[in-house]
Amino acid sequence: MNNSTAPSTPSAPSHGWGPTAIAAGVLSIVGMGDALIYVVLPVNAETFGVSLLWVGVLLAANRLIRIVGYGPIASITQRYGPRNIAIIAATTAAASTFMCWLFTGGWLLLGARVIWGLSFAALSLVAYFYAVALKSKAGSRSGVSWSIRQIGPGFALLVGSWLAGILGPREVFFVLGVLAVPGILLATRLPKQESRPEPKKGQWLPKPLPYDLFFFIVGFAVDGFFAMTITIMLAKTATLGTAMLAGGVILSIRRFTEVLLAPLGGWFGDRYGTDRMLFVFTVVLAAGFAVLSLGYIYVGALAIVVGRAVLAALGPAEVAHRHSQETTLHRIAVMQTWRDFGAAVGPLVAGIFLAHVSIHWLNAGIAAAVFLGLFLQRRP
Repeated sequence: MNNSTAPSTPSAPSHGWGPTAIAAGVLSIVGMGDALIYVVLPVNAETFGVSLLWVGVLLAANRLIRIVGYGPIASITQRYGPRNIAIIAATTAAASTFMCWLFTGGWLLLGARVIWGLSFAALSLVAYFYAVALKSKAGSRSGVSWSIRQIGPGFALLVGSWLAGILGPREVFFVLGVLAVPGILLATRLPKQESRPEPKKGQWLPKPLPYDLFFFIVGFAVDGFFAMTITIMLAKTATLGTAMLAGGVILSIRRFTEVLLAPLGGWFGDRYGTDRMLFVFTVVLAAGFAVLSLGYIYVGALAIVVGRAVLAALGPAEVAHRHSQETTLHRIAVMQTWRDFGAAVGPLVAGIFLAHVSIHWLNAGIAAAVFLGLFLQRRP
């Protein structure tokens, strides 16, 4: 582990709690439209002028473009400064929300989703940049940052879906676009920093360390497989309408659980060691999938939500502890790339195997894969 090249002074602008909260707040505000589209688009495909096949493409596009974009965006951010990139990305993020109101048809909406994916990648890296700037508090600040980031999307899931029924599925994105504009102004409050020379060029799907493969498994298991199959599992024990409602509630609860638990998990990491807490909550996550495989849906889902909430805070903090200040942002970008790659692969694997293998056996396999991740997160 390389602990060299620490920040020069604890009083540097990027080290305060203010920039951490501001950067996370920008992403929280401009991210409301993306959260709502997962609820609105699948059941209103005709209103948006797309087929169900296009729905799948549109919902996956932003994650797929991030796989390509994280590395180059990390290099650009270090070269031109996180504040400048945040202002640009907040502007394009708001524009992508307005595009969901203005446009219909697959190709135009695909453009909106690609713009959002690149905007999210930039704002996410900026948020991590400020959260891990001071290594001794990286866990706590990553937790608070992640918590703030979930507030806007959680609000959109609960209120936006209700508002869509009143205003219309497209018109609600005009409202969310207007609400995203203050995020641009908030980004201008980030501290100015000197530009740095560009490190090395980003790669498409850069070579992972074992730790990156661990977060590939986490993305595959929770953000991909679990997010897609939770409603399917519930539908086996309830009506389809009840299953959709319960699935939506569980996913919104996941957001608000992260608001509460991510800061606590980050504090535990600073207090007891991020590597130790990673081990503990990886076991919690794996146990959740094991319980799901036994048919206890709500208990298993709760364990998964809790485990994922804490891991979200501990991940970037552990990267900061393992790498020098100059390479931290690049390594976070690599970690995020592989996590998103796992999240993109998860639904594809679920779709292929669900028709042939019991979902209980699939959850058991996921549990085994997460347990395998315990060996991949060990310090090199």
